[in-house]
Formats: sequence, C-alpha cells, structure tokens
Amino acid sequence: MSQGAFPATRFRRTRSSAALRALTRQCTLGVDDLIWPVFVREGEDISEPIGAMPGVSRHSIDRLVEAVREAADLGIPAICLFPYVDASLKTEDCALAWSADNLSNRAIRAIKAAVPQIAVMTDVALDPYNSLGHDGIVRGGRVINDETVEALVKMALAQAEAGADILGPSDMMDGRIGAMRRALEAGGHVDVAIMSYGAKYASSFYGPFRDAVGASGALTGDKKTYQMDPGNSDEALRLIARDLSEGADMVMVKPGLPYLDICRRVKDGFGVPTYAYQVSGEYAMIRAAAERGWIDGDAVMEESLLAFKRAGCDGILTYFAPQIAARLAAR
Repeated sequence: MSQGAFPATRFRRTRSSAALRALTRQCTLGVDDLIWPVFVREGEDISEPIGAMPGVSRHSIDRLVEAVREAADLGIPAICLFPYVDASLKTEDCALAWSADNLSNRAIRAIKAAVPQIAVMTDVALDPYNSLGHDGIVRGGRVINDETVEALVKMALAQAEAGADILGPSDMMDGRIGAMRRALEAGGHVDVAIMSYGAKYASSFYGPFRDAVGASGALTGDKKTYQMDPGNSDEALRLIARDLSEGADMVMVKPGLPYLDICRRVKDGFGVPTYAYQVSGEYAMIRAAAERGWIDGDAVMEESLLAFKRAGCDGILTYFAPQIAARLAAR
C-alpha cells in the first residue's frame, strides 16, 4: 500500500512516546483513589498473617495504629476497619456490635487520636458478632429484616460516637440507610457520611475475607436471601436509587472486577461518588499467581486498579493500597 493511500488517522501516533501516551490517557490512578481495608484483633504487639491473603495481617490496636500512620504518610486518605472477634464473644442477639467499648470502637478512637488526618470507615453489619455468621438477626432460620435494622442503627450510632468518618452498611437489609440517616441526624452526627454497599452480590469471591474475620465456620446456610443474585443488573440500579433517596452520600459495588459493568451503569446512571471493593478473592488470585511467577504481580495489580477508574469509579477499596501507594510515590 502506498503512503498516499493510507488513512489520514494513524492511532499509533499518540502511542509513539511516553509523553504522548501521558497526554492522551483518559484515566489515571492516584493515591487519593485508595481506601485500605484493615483487620483488627485483640491483644498487644501482634501482627498475625492471614494465610488465605498473603501480605495481609490482623493487627492488635497498637500495631494497627502504626500501620495506619504509615498509610497516611504514603498519602492514603482512608482506611476501612474490620474486626476479628473471638468466637466466645459472639451471640445470636449480636449485642456486642453496639457496645461503646467493643474492639472496633476502641480501634476507631485509637486511630483518630493518633492519626486524625486519615478518614476511618467502618463496617456496619452484624456478622462479626453473630454466632450464626449472618449479617442480621436470625429467627427460625431466617434473617429478620426490621429487627436487624434496629440493631444496625444502634451499631451505627456507637461507631459515629467513637469517631468514625464514614459508615459502610454492608448488610443489604431493606430500609437501613434511611433509618441510620435519621438516627445520625437526631444524634447530632450530621457530618458522618454513609457509603452504602448498595450493590453487594452473593459472591463466591469473599472466601478469604471470611477466614480473615473468623466467620467461615460460623455461617449457617448462605446469604442469598439478602445479598444480590449475580445474574441481576437492573436490580443494582434500583437498590442504588433507593439508598441515595434515603440519604447515602456514596455508593459501592462489591465485588469489583467481576462487576465492572455495574460500576459503569451506576456512574452513568446517577453521577454520584461511586466506589468498588476489590475483594479478598480478587486480591488472593493476583497474589497467588504472582507468587508462582505466572504474572507480573505489580503490573497486574496496577492494571486491575486502573480498570476501576476506567469503569467510572471514584475510588477503590483494595488490600493493595500500601503497595500501589508506594509504587506511585516512587515515580
């Protein structure tokens, strides 16, 4: 083919150098996009590796404060806190969930006292405290919605009073966002934000996380009566619309990479702050393949996170947060 006959548009022109690629790049990944999920346990001076999540540990509060300080020094703006509760403290009424002195609330106070500039997000669900492993109150083998919402409101208020900046209701009960928002307003917590797990799927990608919080052996049955069916897409938009109407400030899609289509539909449909959770199974797969030399772990980590930005997400909850933050800082 002669040069004169070649089309005027050559897409390779804007790929021809690093400078041109940077100038024409639509999506970028920055440290401000990161929320780091962390696990806290009882004890002192403990960092306990989680076997199913290489590179991730459960920390005692003192060690967790150190880790959060390091994250803040890397520029990470927020962490999300999950407790590992001893099985002997779990009950069917989940009463420890709203105790002012439970593990999560003590950790919140310690982190905010030592590292006040970092935002603390919490998990609002009963499964860490439930001897039956469910996110809600179980009666006669069923998770009871309205009684669970009442418990979640008490849990949310306790976390707000401990100093949480963002509440993350992950339970998927109907009506919980509105109930929490009303209670927060009435309690004077008008600046506490809610990031609703608006589209949380009944996924098989959560397995390592359940090991991390000690919930694997406790669960009776499954969570399909309250978490979303993986085959549904339109329902996610209805759930997001409802949660926004009830007072959610931000919304989340969970899991992440298997549901990028949902992220894009949510962002395009509502234009609100939209987040995704790169869950434990996603993390574990990348780490396991990297450890075996099958992939370039750092490159795949970064590519996977960039995919969330391309799908419209404003931020990502990821266990890779410290690693990617250090990688970005080194450039």
